[in-house]
Amino acid sequence: MKKVLVLGGGFAGVDAATHLRKRGYDVTLVSDRDYFYIYPTSIWVPTGEASFDDVKVSLEELRDAHGFTLLVDGVGTIEAKANRVTLASGKVIDDYDYLVVALGAHKMKHPGIEHTLSICGDPRESLRIKERIDALVAKGSGKVAFGFGGNPKDTSAVRGGPGFELFFNLHELLKKKGVRDRFELTFFAPMPKPGARMGDQALSMMDTMFARADLNKHFGKKIKRFEEDGVVFEDESKLESDFTMFIPAGDGHGVIKASDLPTSEAGFVTVNDYSEVVIDGEVSNVYAAGDVAALEGPEWRAKQGHVAEVMAKNIAFNIAARDAGKAERKGYQEHLNILCVMDTGSGAGFVFRDDKKAFMMPMPILGHWMKKGWGWYCRNSKLGKVPRLPGL
Repeated sequence: MKKVLVLGGGFAGVDAATHLRKRGYDVTLVSDRDYFYIYPTSIWVPTGEASFDDVKVSLEELRDAHGFTLLVDGVGTIEAKANRVTLASGKVIDDYDYLVVALGAHKMKHPGIEHTLSICGDPRESLRIKERIDALVAKGSGKVAFGFGGNPKDTSAVRGGPGFELFFNLHELLKKKGVRDRFELTFFAPMPKPGARMGDQALSMMDTMFARADLNKHFGKKIKRFEEDGVVFEDESKLESDFTMFIPAGDGHGVIKASDLPTSEAGFVTVNDYSEVVIDGEVSNVYAAGDVAALEGPEWRAKQGHVAEVMAKNIAFNIAARDAGKAERKGYQEHLNILCVMDTGSGAGFVFRDDKKAFMMPMPILGHWMKKGWGWYCRNSKLGKVPRLPGL
């Protein structure tokens, strides 16, 4: 039985391990956390609508459900040409036949970033955001600034959706507490039209939603630095804030940048359509999926969980086809689209975009519960308790 080493316990890593096991491979999964974190539903942890345990799944449970070997450890170095991975503990793994890299991304570093918290960062930051929100609610008033940044070297590495979702959920929470009129809520971003990748209709709907909820916008100015009491922009203007939530754009993972893997200008692993890594002109035994990979495609492309899942499933198929001597391969390009249910706390908007169309459909009330249902589905389908949706 051939051995596959999977690095990373997120959407790409867990799905790669799961699908490879279904195809009979001996799989070892390495993760620096002992749980799989459901980032899309973590937006409810800061508002108290979900607990931290609600949005994580034990990797031991996933191991028991699917039969892979689990190592809870960090990754120290990757030497692809030498077929060797050294873990943070010092353990060396060099007996694998295939390597699947799914480590995710690191974040862009902004001066003063320590004065912010991110809903897309370390999972436990969601609990710290909750503490800050609870403190402001107890105080009864305040100025709050939420935002996200960009990576000029890779437009696919921007992740603003969760910021918008948490922003609207905070608005709803303050309404329920009866203190919304005592808070100044501002959303900021360096680009003139944040969310433009969703399409013109979505942008128009977002403008309407901001106006109806009396939410402020501060767009089109580059961020110079963060301070304890606000955000300073390139023209030295300042957005005052008692609490700043900021999602930096993704950047190449430090371990990847230090490895001998081929990378894009932004430090992401370069792959072909089949998620194969080409080294020295030859298709290697290394594959990459999810945020760690450099996605090719249209300007609006985005690194999302469902794309990571497709890449992971394709990798399992492609490895099996390769071992069987078959020429057929499956690629991720045909599956590139933006697909999400953007929760607002009182409803949601269904967002879809591909090369042919782009739209956002409002789903009052029902949309919120649809996303709740998706969270249940995500947890239980990963554990094999309910069937996966077709294509996944």
